[in-house]
Amino acid sequence: MVPADQGGGVMRADLLFDPVAGLDEALAAVDAFDQVLVAGLLRPQPAQAAGLTELAHAVAGTPLAARVSEAAAKAAAGSAGEDHFVALAAARTALLGSVHDALMTRVTEATGRPRGEETVPATGGRQAANLLAAARAWLCDLARAGWRGIDHEVVSGAAQVVSAMLPDPSLRRPATLLDGFAAELAASCPGSALERIPARRWGDLWSRGMLLTLPGAADAPAPGTATGRLLPLGVDLQEHATAAQAQVHAVFEPADGSAPGLVRATVSVPKPDTVVGAGLWQLLRPHMSLLAAVGEGRSMELSDMPVTAEGDLIWSDEHARPSEPADAFTAARVALPTATDPATAPLDRHPTRIAVPVFLEGYAVQKEDETMTFTVAGHPLAVDTDRVPTAGPLTPEAVATSNACIGLLRWDAGTYRVQPLAVETTVRKKPVALHAGAWAGGTTDRVGVKAEKAATDAVAVLRERAGRLLRK
Repeated sequence: MVPADQGGGVMRADLLFDPVAGLDEALAAVDAFDQVLVAGLLRPQPAQAAGLTELAHAVAGTPLAARVSEAAAKAAAGSAGEDHFVALAAARTALLGSVHDALMTRVTEATGRPRGEETVPATGGRQAANLLAAARAWLCDLARAGWRGIDHEVVSGAAQVVSAMLPDPSLRRPATLLDGFAAELAASCPGSALERIPARRWGDLWSRGMLLTLPGAADAPAPGTATGRLLPLGVDLQEHATAAQAQVHAVFEPADGSAPGLVRATVSVPKPDTVVGAGLWQLLRPHMSLLAAVGEGRSMELSDMPVTAEGDLIWSDEHARPSEPADAFTAARVALPTATDPATAPLDRHPTRIAVPVFLEGYAVQKEDETMTFTVAGHPLAVDTDRVPTAGPLTPEAVATSNACIGLLRWDAGTYRVQPLAVETTVRKKPVALHAGAWAGGTTDRVGVKAEKAATDAVAVLRERAGRLLRK
């Protein structure tokens, strides 16, 4: 571990700034293929053939080489079939997975924490092969049309397939992805009129859909159970116009004395677009008692709580009870450095999925216009203040005056960034800790109380209107 006066708290942050060999080349190949999908493969042009060749060259020397080379040639000739599109999606996913692994290797070196080992997925039950094949056929149609060529007729082809898949629990994961993808594409039709196309995002969704609809691809290791003490570190709150999600990052100390590990507990809810800010906690709070414990600064005792191989707690209040007070910064200084980082499932290996809890102190803060950085070990580490939610007392201004930070280390736009979850700072000459999730369990803060009251009023009005409609 590196002492705080070397810059980085308990993290060797200087290791994050060394170049990663091959990273730019892998991302360039992904970008080249994404441009192929923009124009579509119904009538490929020379520029698309070049993009396909670049993708094939990027996986040369790997077990995918022969299949991807054949698929690239067929696609460039306009005669690609389903198997060829699957091979191209696999190559793209493998490249981003290699980028993820290289970045995570650097993070592991910086934190000095051990990584969990992969486990073998349990064999799933028999899935409806005809529905999966229909889903892949729709995705193949999208690839042929290209994002510039999508229209409502092409996009609507997913509706029947998704409706048939959703009732089957074993198909719900790919069905949900396809449903959301189709809705996003429908809102963007016609593609020919779009000023800007989110090529990386739609490429991600397309390739993930192609692979998730392969029989057995969505199989996962059987969940285990967790019994012991949970020490919350912070809450990552994410808000959408129609949904909200809170993800609690924590250190889990097993009751049997084995090595502690990092875990996550997530709750997601639908929401009306009129409920924003601190009002979100009203929607989330009833579904997970952990949020109240976070707001009160308490640990929790878990008893046989289901947990996945990737460290995600399948939360059930029946398996948890509030315990003693626990300071998140004490946990970050003492328990976090020895906690094992969970393994990442193969299909989840993507740079955007990197969100690693870290502790920083001894840094200097620089702010220029809307950009903030922590100077750590002599290097500027970008601070993602845009991710700081308005549903708590943590603000970008507090981050700018902080001297210690619990955050999530992410990778975006070609660089590592830290998303603050909590900071230690000085207010009126007194040291204070400010947490993004401080209001998760309720608050007496004037701003928080006002926001919660507004949310209560909005929900009450919506319920009354819904009841009136149901009575008609």
